[in-house]
Amino acid sequence: MINDLAAGDRVTCTITSEPRAAAAGKTIERLMRRDPDNKRGLKRAQKLRGDRMNAYTRGGRLWYARERPARVVRAVTGESWTMVFTHDIAPDLRSVEQYLELKKA
Repeated sequence: MINDLAAGDRVTCTITSEPRAAAAGKTIERLMRRDPDNKRGLKRAQKLRGDRMNAYTRGGRLWYARERPARVVRAVTGESWTMVFTHDIAPDLRSVEQYLELKKA
């Protein structure tokens, strides 16, 4: 399927089974972040974290209490997302294609 895709094609990916290897899970989550809805959520959360950052004085200089970022995407069975295919992500898709179902959107 990956060889049939051209740059600019929209691809819908669905996780069919959860990867046991941590690296494969991270790769899937990285691919999930390419979805426009996920990108929007990540960008908004980043801005809100910056707005809510607590600054206080410690030893005569400013220190910051930063929030931990939320996990917007999770590699769990049944999750699906749509992204634009580019050739630079083909190796990533090939490495995790056993856990994914790919189809053109």
